[in-house]
Amino acid sequence: MNIIQIVRLVVLVIFFLMSLNLKADIFQKQQVGTSPWGKDDELGRLNLISPESRTAVMAQANFSKAYDLSVDYFVGMPSWQAAGDPQYQFWMTHTPKGSVVDNVLGMGHDVNSHVSYTGSAISMYTHSGTHIDALNHFGINGEIYNHFSADEYLGDKGWKKTGAETIPPIVARGVLLDIPKAKQLDVLPDNYRITAADLKLALKFSNLELQEGDVVMIRTGRMRDFQTAKQYMANSPGLGMEAAAFLANAGAMIVGADNLSFEAFPSEVEGNYVPVHTYLLAQKGIPIIELANLETLSRDATYQFAFVGGSLKFRGADAAPIRPIAFPFKKQ
Repeated sequence: MNIIQIVRLVVLVIFFLMSLNLKADIFQKQQVGTSPWGKDDELGRLNLISPESRTAVMAQANFSKAYDLSVDYFVGMPSWQAAGDPQYQFWMTHTPKGSVVDNVLGMGHDVNSHVSYTGSAISMYTHSGTHIDALNHFGINGEIYNHFSADEYLGDKGWKKTGAETIPPIVARGVLLDIPKAKQLDVLPDNYRITAADLKLALKFSNLELQEGDVVMIRTGRMRDFQTAKQYMANSPGLGMEAAAFLANAGAMIVGADNLSFEAFPSEVEGNYVPVHTYLLAQKGIPIIELANLETLSRDATYQFAFVGGSLKFRGADAAPIRPIAFPFKKQ
């Protein structure tokens, strides 16, 4: 065996050992992460947003085109119900004719007939529609990210730490990883588990590299069925554990997808039914966006963009609706 062969063998052994360590990290060591931003930190990787990073991203944006990445809310829409959570509900509280009949404000027939009054109300699970998971959504052994315990920080009015109200306005580089298009498909197969190799293929397809602080949006193609809830929710493709680790190690700040559950089922980790969620949220401090509408980005082959989004400030909540807007980067 010559020196070149020895060097190659050593390199292969090193990569093999690194692979084993990675698998041990994501499949075995399940404990909440400690924030590098200090013991009081509630933001996790959202700390990567800075005045400088926002300025750099917006300087590259082409504002002549805007993509709305959110879905409509409507009665019968797809929603998470497996754990008994309520579906989205909408009802009228006031109608023009009803205002005349009920005279609820005491204005009288003539005024109520002249001024048409319409009012409505909604009820929903916080993880309905396009939404962002706060870091308290899932934890491990009674703790959420940065070791905030439920015993100490969860009250009857919600979490005292990492609630949805702490999520800042998000301005960052967005990257679309269009897995079906990279694999020359319209939509990923039922129950398909997205791998790290799939993510790398999509990056090569779009001629991009991930950067620290990116918002990485993953398209499965499932959004095409959104208007038919049963079809959209059944046997969804989703992210696997090694793919989640690849994104975390690449510096992703937020990860999202166009499906309902984000990750693929059944679980790859014994004793944990949502290992991708606990890995990203509780171990790495990376928020998750679900039910993002990525179809127009895919149609226009817009793989790099300025991501701008603000979520509702639901105090103490574990998620909130978000309205993401994408502005394509200027052509170089």
